[in-house]
Amino acid sequence: MYCILMAGGSGSRFWPHSRKKRSKQFLSLVGKQTLIESTVRRFLPLTSPDHLFVVSNIGQKCEMEKQHLPVPSQNIIYEPIGKNTAPCIGLAALFVEARDPEAIMVVSPADHLIRQEDRFRKTVMAAVSLAGQKDALVTIGIQPDRPATGYGYIQIKENLGKLNGISSFSVRTFAEKPNLATAERFLKSGDFYWNSGIFIFKISVLLKAFEKYAPDLYEALLTLKKVIGNNNYEETLEKVYRQIRGISIDYAIMEKADNVFLVKGEFEWNDLGSWEQTYKLSKKDSDGNAIQGDVVTMDSRNCYISTSSGVIAVIGMEDIIIVQEKDATLICRRDRVEDVKKIVERFKRKNLQKYL
Repeated sequence: MYCILMAGGSGSRFWPHSRKKRSKQFLSLVGKQTLIESTVRRFLPLTSPDHLFVVSNIGQKCEMEKQHLPVPSQNIIYEPIGKNTAPCIGLAALFVEARDPEAIMVVSPADHLIRQEDRFRKTVMAAVSLAGQKDALVTIGIQPDRPATGYGYIQIKENLGKLNGISSFSVRTFAEKPNLATAERFLKSGDFYWNSGIFIFKISVLLKAFEKYAPDLYEALLTLKKVIGNNNYEETLEKVYRQIRGISIDYAIMEKADNVFLVKGEFEWNDLGSWEQTYKLSKKDSDGNAIQGDVVTMDSRNCYISTSSGVIAVIGMEDIIIVQEKDATLICRRDRVEDVKKIVERFKRKNLQKYL
């Protein structure tokens, strides 16, 4: 079994701590370890470091090298530009296929928070068994406990019973991030799960799915397969990546395939999609403030305050997010955190790209 950690992306929702060259997985949002360090630690009991790959963006190479991950340098793959998850996963599959064409690989984002890790690993092994037994494309679904509008959903069909005590199902359909009314309907139905973005499949099954459902990407992968390990690999990779379309694995394959299954993830999972989620998961003082760095508060409640440079003094504030870097500061009401990404877009119009 091989584990692939996807560590690209821009992470603009966590500006100013996250930037183009330092995205969310390199931050210590909850706890002392960075998210990617926590993710690597989570997977190492399942496989050896030699069987663990990380896929990142070449623009984040310096930040990646600072992590000192227990992963061989040849197992860190850099994409020249981000093209979403389908090309990312396909590229990683080529590197694994070169070692073992019939291997099973587990693909996971590197920037999620997962607790109850023993349960998580038990779920992964159940998914690996299912992928091997049925030559299937398997995903891990999280049973929703609220009508969340920030996640994609997966509708289950047939109950296949339990594998190693973990419930498994065939999949009926994938659903986009819904509006609130639709999310409430999904929750009430009982047959929709959150899409965790974690996938498990045999290399051979995945590549056949690329050939059938995304033939243009499959042709690109064949081109890359010929040059892996050669002197012209990087040149060819950049050329191919500039030509291929950017598309998620969900759109490219999972939504089209008929051999898709889901295992139920019975562990605490959060994709840490905003400063508000980080606040809710952080330890708080007696006034409900979550604090990182040198911060002094007076008559302030229910705030998230983080500084990596200097000191912050806060007086008389409630329900506020304050995040300070040496060159940039964010001040935002907690109920407006979804707009952080939007205000970062405005930097481009004001010729302030150097702060991105």
